[in-house]
Amino acid sequence: MKAIGTVVLALFASGGALADDAVLRVGIITDMSGQYADGNGPGSVIAAKMAAEEIGGMVAGRRIEIMSADHQNKPDVATAIVRDWIDNKGVDVVAEGVTSSVALAIQNLTRERRKLFLISGSGSSDLTGAQCSPTSVHWTYDTYASSNATAKAVVARGGTPWFFLTADYAFGQALERDATRSVVAAGGKVLGAVRHPFNTADFSSFLLQAQASGAKILALANAGSDFRNAVAQADEFNIRQGMQIVALQVTLTDVPALGLSHAHDLLFTDSFYWDRTPETRVFSNAFFKRHGAMPTAYQAGVNSALRHYFKAVAATNSTDPETVIAQMRKMPVDDFFAQGGKVREDGRMVHDMYLMRIKKPEESKGKWDLYEYLSTVPGDEAFRPMDQGGCPYLAK
Repeated sequence: MKAIGTVVLALFASGGALADDAVLRVGIITDMSGQYADGNGPGSVIAAKMAAEEIGGMVAGRRIEIMSADHQNKPDVATAIVRDWIDNKGVDVVAEGVTSSVALAIQNLTRERRKLFLISGSGSSDLTGAQCSPTSVHWTYDTYASSNATAKAVVARGGTPWFFLTADYAFGQALERDATRSVVAAGGKVLGAVRHPFNTADFSSFLLQAQASGAKILALANAGSDFRNAVAQADEFNIRQGMQIVALQVTLTDVPALGLSHAHDLLFTDSFYWDRTPETRVFSNAFFKRHGAMPTAYQAGVNSALRHYFKAVAATNSTDPETVIAQMRKMPVDDFFAQGGKVREDGRMVHDMYLMRIKKPEESKGKWDLYEYLSTVPGDEAFRPMDQGGCPYLAK
């Protein structure tokens, strides 16, 4: 196992360090070295540090200590780290997650140990559905919201039938499932799907199946390097001559890596864009000074989730998970990330989502000038209704 990196923000009282029982410990579990490291990874740790610094590094009489670790996109590695954090390191709250299979495994553990889990980078809507937890909050996006608005918009423009190119793990499967429901509900058709392994280099056979399907829409239900490779190789096969490519999940850092020559005109739905409002620009420019890149939605979500958590700790003067999460549900989320956001009983933080288009090369004014905002999807329309998720804790 790779060594666990630790980043600590610790403010000391004038008389020396506070006692260990006066520490609030936050564990950021993320992909620090794999295909999601650019969009999450070290940037998520920086976002967490910024959230702590914004309240002076201390809350409810406790100094804030931020720990971080690389889960290597492996559920067993992730649960071993988090179990050690909880059992031996005194971690109060775990944040991030990234890969959905990893997040689902962590959620099982934090549910069992009654620890808060603030999920940002992971997408599976099952996290607030059949596998929900009373001590988790799913903050930034999910596969239902990402696919719902995009599918409706594409079908409304005559985009049907569909064929899916899907990453064969929890995130991709959930994205295909949720998008399929939205396409059919909007009056479209789905002709089929092909699933590829995680971290695929050669998409040729999968793209040939898509071409042969007769579909007009090629929906990419993947992320990271899988998404980038699929788009670039689709252009090599001239896929766009007969099919429109729809991206069901895009990470900001993917676009410069892929290049606007390949990524242009893809439609997708996201929860955050650095240049959308004056407030997003203030946070993003401060983040850029620390990280050298504009924040992704996942990194912004880590900051926003921890801000809300720290406010709840301060309001209740408690770190008890049930007390804090009850307070998080009472308070609206009003910050640079969301206005009028709300934490539901199933753990979903409901907020507006935004339909975006990736710019053409000639439209971009700089490396990070990448998206055109098209429209806002109100949170209650973007996210799955709570009574349709199957969260077992709601019945109790």
